[in-house]
Amino acid sequence: MTPKDITTLLKGAPASRRHFLIGAGTALAGISLSAPALAQSKEMTIISNIGNASQREVLQRIASEYEKVSGVKVTINNMDHEAHKTAIRSYLVVGAPDICFWFSGNRMKAFVKRGLFDDISDLFERENYKAVLGPTLNAVTVDGKQYGLPLGGLLWGLFYRKDVFAEKGWSPPKTINDLLGLGEQAKSAGMVPVSMGTKEMWPAAGWFDHMNLRINGLEKHMALMDGTMSYTDPAILPVFDKWAELINAGMFSANSTSSGWEQASAALAQKKAAMMDLAGFIKYGFPEGQQDQIAFTPFPQVVEGVARYEDFALNSIHVPKNAKNKESARDFLAYFYKPDNLSAFLETESAVPPRSDCPPSKDPLVNAAVESLKTVEGSAQYYDRDTDPDMAQEGLKGFQEFMAKPDRRDQILERLEGTRKRIFKT
Repeated sequence: MTPKDITTLLKGAPASRRHFLIGAGTALAGISLSAPALAQSKEMTIISNIGNASQREVLQRIASEYEKVSGVKVTINNMDHEAHKTAIRSYLVVGAPDICFWFSGNRMKAFVKRGLFDDISDLFERENYKAVLGPTLNAVTVDGKQYGLPLGGLLWGLFYRKDVFAEKGWSPPKTINDLLGLGEQAKSAGMVPVSMGTKEMWPAAGWFDHMNLRINGLEKHMALMDGTMSYTDPAILPVFDKWAELINAGMFSANSTSSGWEQASAALAQKKAAMMDLAGFIKYGFPEGQQDQIAFTPFPQVVEGVARYEDFALNSIHVPKNAKNKESARDFLAYFYKPDNLSAFLETESAVPPRSDCPPSKDPLVNAAVESLKTVEGSAQYYDRDTDPDMAQEGLKGFQEFMAKPDRRDQILERLEGTRKRIFKT
């Protein structure tokens, strides 16, 4: 289980009770259909990698309503999530659909560089999406142009139990020193300060992302992700120095390499730990009757004056460059991306909407993330979404090793630098 496969995680999540119901009058309201789309073709195809049955149902319902108002026949082909990762590399070249689902960030960029996703900046201009997308705009932008629409996201940060903090009189940490102080209080109460399970490796990468974004900011973080910055750059050393300070202070679970994220979240649910660094899917580690006790707070400030940047991992939807009916595809996306429609689609998996004008969710953690995003200056994805897959694999190993043996910092960074030079050919 990794952040890049988080959609797979949500396949088994309980379906939301919120249903998408839209009347004919509502369906007609606010839709902008261009004449070329109707003249060009009466059919369009979508390839979906959605594993959540309730979400597939909502997508089909939106497509059916779109058919009624546009006269365009929409065919949705649902693929297995894992099989789609291989199939997309072929169908984008030969037999492309008019719309497909994928991932934003580095994974999108790989197809943009090969000329396989269409530039839809015109749709952004037409629908004024830049006004409502805020920091999520970066996730679908390459060289100032947009190549997809961001879908539901996962905002990463610190989670805790409201009842435990109320009972102990604790406050969510705003600075790294606050976090260290809270850690001492938690240990005095017989609790692990920060629950951590790195058996799957990726949770340690999330901690690295937070530390690097808080110390070096988004530009340097993305330079590292893009392979243009060295892992032995002097700017990277303070990240690991501060991280080692937390490790040596006993802030994390002992023997974290033997536990997965689910065991770590269970420790938080069972009041054995004070906090955990994760995203909203942490609720699936809690009994249903206790999920209302989960609270979110942003990762604390490490260096004063550094703007707040966050990991906001987003899936996305695209028009392939080789699509036959690009105008129809744009009109469908405009309809699908209306706040009510997008909200209904995302509600089934408790995903955080990228639009700031979507209706409130029934999930309080989603609403908390939406409010938190309003104060974010920019966003990254997540380590293994932002960098080359081979680089990510070595990075995940290195971060896991560092959490167990922080004294190996220099050897780990030298090894990662060797990998960076090989992969990015610098």
